[in-house]
Amino acid sequence: MKRLLCIFVLAALRLRAQPADSWPTYNGDYSGRRFSPLANLNTDNVRHLSLAWASRVTNGAPGHGVRISATPLMVNGILYFTDLDNVWALDARSGHELWRFYRESKGEMPRTGNRGVAILGDRLYFVTLDNFLVCLDANTGKQRWAVPFADPKLYFFSTVAPVMIRNHVIIATGGDSIDIPGYVEAHDPETGALQWRWRTTPAKGEPGFETWPDEYAANAGGGHPWISGTYDPELNLYYVGTGNPDPVGAGTSRKGDNLWTCSIVALNPDTGKLAWYFQVSPHDTHDWDAVETPVLIDGMIDGRPRKLLAQASRNGYYFLLDRTNGKSVATAAYLATMNWSAQLDPLGRPVPDPAKEPKADGTLVSPPTSGATNWPSPSFSPKTGLFYVGTNEAYSLFYLTDEDAHPQGFAFREAGLGGGKAALLALDYKTGKTVWRHEWRTPNGVYGILTTAGNLLFTGNGNYFIALDAATGKTLWHAGLISPLTNGPISYQLDGRQYVVAGAGDALYAFVLN
Repeated sequence: MKRLLCIFVLAALRLRAQPADSWPTYNGDYSGRRFSPLANLNTDNVRHLSLAWASRVTNGAPGHGVRISATPLMVNGILYFTDLDNVWALDARSGHELWRFYRESKGEMPRTGNRGVAILGDRLYFVTLDNFLVCLDANTGKQRWAVPFADPKLYFFSTVAPVMIRNHVIIATGGDSIDIPGYVEAHDPETGALQWRWRTTPAKGEPGFETWPDEYAANAGGGHPWISGTYDPELNLYYVGTGNPDPVGAGTSRKGDNLWTCSIVALNPDTGKLAWYFQVSPHDTHDWDAVETPVLIDGMIDGRPRKLLAQASRNGYYFLLDRTNGKSVATAAYLATMNWSAQLDPLGRPVPDPAKEPKADGTLVSPPTSGATNWPSPSFSPKTGLFYVGTNEAYSLFYLTDEDAHPQGFAFREAGLGGGKAALLALDYKTGKTVWRHEWRTPNGVYGILTTAGNLLFTGNGNYFIALDAATGKTLWHAGLISPLTNGPISYQLDGRQYVVAGAGDALYAFVLN
């Protein structure tokens, strides 16, 4: 037990700021900034970046290919990453496979991606599609234990990368159109035992229940928080975004704001108690999950140092909050085509336009359900003071298909109109205003982003891995891949060399200076 306590303390200290010699958690550190302090690579020498190795992997599921949506972790010279029910360990210097673990999920679930693992000492943690939390030996890939945390028969399916906070393994449910609440929960890293659970919709008698018309609606509320959150050790608060309310696209049976869906929430990681919330899409009817990474920034506002939280949300708005209390500091639309809201309420929340609700004969709305952005990681560079996010400008027609007084599941259909502009935006973190814009030629512009102390920004477009000048958006380097980027790039240092690693389809690519 004393050894485990030492590991908890060392892990917490290590994750306060991004370490140079590793990438030990989903976002690199607790802040969610996806910023590397390494500067060996910079705007002057990045043109000499070349391939160190490429490694393609195969899984244990017959008939299913690999799509590495996970962000790899790199600890002690080993890369750990997942896809669905697989975990791999590769040598970070050579890309050689050290071991693979496979555990088949049971039940009928969509074959969606898995975001990755968490590590504590010599133990790895990941979730399976059929909702088991699994602990592996990091040295061998052998299973230590597996515990269920949700019922796949209720259409829960889980993809989140766990987050380690001291003696808590924090995970969350995924799913859609299941008409039951989602939840965030913590487990004991030794045994897997449940420590606490926080529901994304309140039970009768709890705060927030008044934002639902009745108990039936609240208990069918959805709100699954399927992306890893961030953590402030000084405030001891875990920040995570929640998903859309159910039924999806129809608000007739759930009049009200529908808390705590489409919100950024702050939880005490020791108890699971809610400290504060900010709802980015009150009474959502467009499937705009607010799960995008809540990025922690320590900055100056009006000449005073502030502990801030920033999110570029799927609904087309950028939100800057005081992370001590959840109060709005700034709200700004970052998507030029956004048309579902034209004003803010006194709390800094968007006010929905009733004319943009889904209708039986169709309503033209921007952004589509895929959002102005989506789950691929944004980044914040303290060197430039800019917040970076991949965006799509597009429209869809939203058709209400279930006009019953109590609709269920997906109550609308969407017809995309094609086209649209894809761009990488650099936003002033204090105001959300665009400082520079880099337009892409391909329509899908939402890829994971990494920034570095060398003033570089790494991301993807189409089948290209690209480096830009983080201050100006100028393209400095690119390399062709076999398929588009499928996760956020990472960077680490081994033997004095800075590596940049990116996943595309079934392969990892590692680049170093030639």
